[in-house]
Amino acid sequence: MLIEYARVSTSGQDLAAQRDGLEALSVDAQHVHVEHGLSGTTRARPGLREALAACRAGDVLVVTKLDRLARSLRDATDIADELTKKGHLVQLHRTGAHTTSEIAELFGVARSTVYRAVQRAEQA
Repeated sequence: MLIEYARVSTSGQDLAAQRDGLEALSVDAQHVHVEHGLSGTTRARPGLREALAACRAGDVLVVTKLDRLARSLRDATDIADELTKKGHLVQLHRTGAHTTSEIAELFGVARSTVYRAVQRAEQA
């Protein structure tokens, strides 16, 4: 599944060019996550958080330009790491070798995050 993330830094900017580029890739409108008026320098972006939460193993996070997702190589690497950890988290839970608390501690997330990730993976 394709998950779209689009962002403009100021409320006066328009998302039309990003939306046109993403429509050309046939991204389903229900999987579109946008930000209006938020700088890429902060990771506290609700639309990005929703887009990352929507991604499951095998999904693709789509942006028209890398600077719409991240403002630095470090930030882009952190986002990629977060997506990779999420896939591994579910796999580790499925093996049954560790408790939910141990997995949460290992990945530096709350137990509720582990439960949500597993639940989403089961619904896929």
